[in-house]
Amino acid sequence: MFDSSLTGQRAQRLQKIEQLKTLGINPYPNKADAFTFTAELKDRFEQHAGKLFTIAGRLISFREHGQLKFLDVQDESGQIQLYIKSDTIKPTNIESQILGWDDLALLDAGDHVQAMGELTKTQRGEISILVHEVKLLAKAIRPLPDKWQGITDKETRYRRRYLDMTMDPAIRARFVRRSHFWNAIRSHLSKQGFIEVNIPVLEHVTGGADANAFATHFDALDQEFYLRISHELPLKRLLGGGFTKVFDIGPRFRNEGFSDEHLPEHVAMEWYWAYADYRDGMNLTKELFRATMLEVYGTLQFDIKGFHVDLSQEWEELDYCGIIKEKFNVDVFETPIEEVVKVLATHGVKLEGDVNRSRAIDSLWKLIRKTLSGPAFLINEPTFMSPLAKVRKENPALTERFHAIIAGSELANGYSELNDPVDQLGRFVEQQRMREAGDAEAQMLDIDFVEMLEYGMPPAVGFGLSERVFWFFEDVTAKEGVPFPTLRMELDNSTKEIYHDILDLLPTHKEKQAESDSNHNLAEKPLPAQDQILVGQIESIEKHPDADRLQVCQVNIGNAQTIQVLTAATNINVGDLVPIATKDALLYSLKEEKQITFKPRELRGLMSDAMMLSEVELELGSDHGGIMILDQAKYTSQIGKPFTVIA
Repeated sequence: MFDSSLTGQRAQRLQKIEQLKTLGINPYPNKADAFTFTAELKDRFEQHAGKLFTIAGRLISFREHGQLKFLDVQDESGQIQLYIKSDTIKPTNIESQILGWDDLALLDAGDHVQAMGELTKTQRGEISILVHEVKLLAKAIRPLPDKWQGITDKETRYRRRYLDMTMDPAIRARFVRRSHFWNAIRSHLSKQGFIEVNIPVLEHVTGGADANAFATHFDALDQEFYLRISHELPLKRLLGGGFTKVFDIGPRFRNEGFSDEHLPEHVAMEWYWAYADYRDGMNLTKELFRATMLEVYGTLQFDIKGFHVDLSQEWEELDYCGIIKEKFNVDVFETPIEEVVKVLATHGVKLEGDVNRSRAIDSLWKLIRKTLSGPAFLINEPTFMSPLAKVRKENPALTERFHAIIAGSELANGYSELNDPVDQLGRFVEQQRMREAGDAEAQMLDIDFVEMLEYGMPPAVGFGLSERVFWFFEDVTAKEGVPFPTLRMELDNSTKEIYHDILDLLPTHKEKQAESDSNHNLAEKPLPAQDQILVGQIESIEKHPDADRLQVCQVNIGNAQTIQVLTAATNINVGDLVPIATKDALLYSLKEEKQITFKPRELRGLMSDAMMLSEVELELGSDHGGIMILDQAKYTSQIGKPFTVIA
């Protein structure tokens, strides 16, 4: 009786492998003979008809009608039908590894095969190969998903993308275009005199963006390294070393969440051009977009997200302050913040917490942006909105920065680069202080980069874009736009059933067991109490007036006492109970890999009297997943008392 379950079909295919071996047929030969892609045969049928050709690919379907068999074979370029007659196919031959008519039953959908025969058409007019020889190239042990339904579960599609591409060639075609996208960018920049320099992925100090970095340990050096979050600082070092035009294309890593437009690991490109400014960068950018899209899609006309976009037209320049004044009658610099908030409210935008000028003005701009088809450049962004770009010499209140606007979105940006070492050091120091206060996305103090600037880096313009641009023009989500999106490692039930006898050998299974044991031991070994680490309750949360990423919290620590705590954490809410480090508390520093003593400090003009703690600082775990939120039922009565783990 036929067992249609996965394990049943797998067992039957394993039996066929044994039958093949008994015949003397190798189910996994080393290579195929020279072959022709099916698209070539179909596209030039009149030229090739009647000639002998060899094709190779995956067997997609298998149909039998008496003394005729019809097999559909798919390769990278397309699909073709194999037309097999019992009286024209050669018999099984062990020496040449040919499968004859009687042994074709050992083939299944999913197998990789090679066929040689005459290019012809069937009576119904379908281009086919009248087969003389069939060879098995790789026996598939698992069956393919249903041909017509494909893979309906999105999670399965992402986890087994190789099946997704097999069942839906349009998915594979997208990743071919993705390759063309990066090759087109590389080609255009090379033609403009840019030199591609591959820079390190591992860095002692990572920077160039506001993002949380992945960390790893370099065993040979016995030091912590970071996976780069941008290409910026190494490429600028190349300008300091005498290069004029440089770029790099490659992955960058940001230890943050997923969205339809963002992935923690993604491919990006940055270029830097010495002795040029943002105006030169704008000209290069629009030509780069045109050359890339024409190469990938063969057109400069696009209909995206309800907009018609013509990349061939001249790109409009939008003055940041002017367009906001025109649309909302708001002066970016002078209109009271309360009035700006009222304007936003009339357009359905309500800002929570403390609202600073930067946040409010940016919200106005986003209302305008989503109505713009582009292509356009947003220019003259205020300095208070873009502190890392060079200011305009004729008006220091504005920056030499540009954003590429297409179909209601900002797809890329660039600016005249800062090259004043004193200014850069000051900004790094400020960022590092924010980092030590708990802002994991603040940039690190890169003293080597400052020293490079002290030797002198020429004026320059820089520009960057990520593969989000490709996803945007494809109109797909981030996970759909990459071949193998990062997912949580999980084993499905069929895997557990088939490989039950080796589960304990799988790394993921071991790690989960170790984590479970660790959590069990934690409850049995409470952390010794410190008088300087207390249980507190958050009474209010407001935005820092001068730092968008910082929140100003008032925390009740008992005895009618409230202290001010500044944090960059995003997982906290009013009413949460949290562990609070006060002056002289001993904490573990993941960065320094040792215990440190907490001291109150000033951040952007406001004092932080204490620090909210994660499991890392408390030495309760190694995953910095945000502030440790305490169980209300267990800890409400402990407000103001020394913190300890309650099992």
